Amino acid sequence: MEISYGALAGLIAAVALLILVLFAIPVLVRMAKTTKQINETIATTNDSIQQLTKDVNVILDQTNDLLDKTNVLLADVNVKVKTLDPVFQAVADVGTSVSDVNASSRKLAKKFSNNHAKRSGVISSAVTSMFARRKRRQGRE
Repeated sequence: MEISYGALAGLIAAVALLILVLFAIPVLVRMAKTTKQINETIATTNDSIQQLTKDVNVILDQTNDLLDKTNVLLADVNVKVKTLDPVFQAVADVGTSVSDVNASSRKLAKKFSNNHAKRSGVISSAVTSMFARRKRRQGRE
């Protein structure tokens, strides 16, 4: 039995192909498992993204409601502040009036004290002389 070189080459090629397939099978099995896990991970990720999207939509709706309520509250506060503006203006006017009255009373007190100081010398000497006369009269009696 003689084998030709072509047949021997074919036999070697067949054995090499068989060895290649035997080594490739575990790699292909691992690749199939990895692909299955990747698909499961993608499915889980999609579910998580859908849940997150729902949660974000709920939060956005609540935020919109809160912003609407805040706008209403701010408008109400602005109206109330506008009604208080005349009160603060009146208080400012009263403060100005009190300041003017204080200034006027200081001027009046200053004028009175200047006039009183001039007269007080005369009045005090008159009062002193009256008391001195009284003492002398009491001493005579």
